Amino acid sequence: MNSGKILQISVKPSTPGEHGLPKMSVSSAEIHYGGVDGDYNNFRQEKKSGEPDMAVMLITQGILDDLNREGWPVESGDLGENLTLSDLSYISIEPEQKFRMGTALIQISFKCEPCTYLYSLPYIGDEKGPEFIKTVKDRRGWYARVLEEGVVSTGDIIKLEG
Repeated sequence: MNSGKILQISVKPSTPGEHGLPKMSVSSAEIHYGGVDGDYNNFRQEKKSGEPDMAVMLITQGILDDLNREGWPVESGDLGENLTLSDLSYISIEPEQKFRMGTALIQISFKCEPCTYLYSLPYIGDEKGPEFIKTVKDRRGWYARVLEEGVVSTGDIIKLEG
């Protein structure tokens, strides 16, 4: 399937002393070349100098459902994603694909790899961290660059272009 729907938009502002997880739900957001308005990605800003290929992070609800079935109570926004999508298969997403959503156009860059920031989730912690990192390998989400800035809202269709 080449289209889906935005189930949730998640952001978290820079908060001193806190990691950027979990992110909180908003009903709409502006997507800029530098990222989603209202969101601060610690890793992208501090370690990657604002890398534009990491402006937006997305995941499918199917991955979250799989993790829940496997015993991990993951919710939208927990893994750092900005957009949780339905009706789109995670394995159908590939680098360089372009997706129109709302008035924005994004292009998939690369998969997001698990990191120790995930340890800050209340159901993970240091004890379960290494196991969770292995569990979400290749399932943490996709980064995308912004080709056209715009506004997205919960319920918007996301459609493969080209």
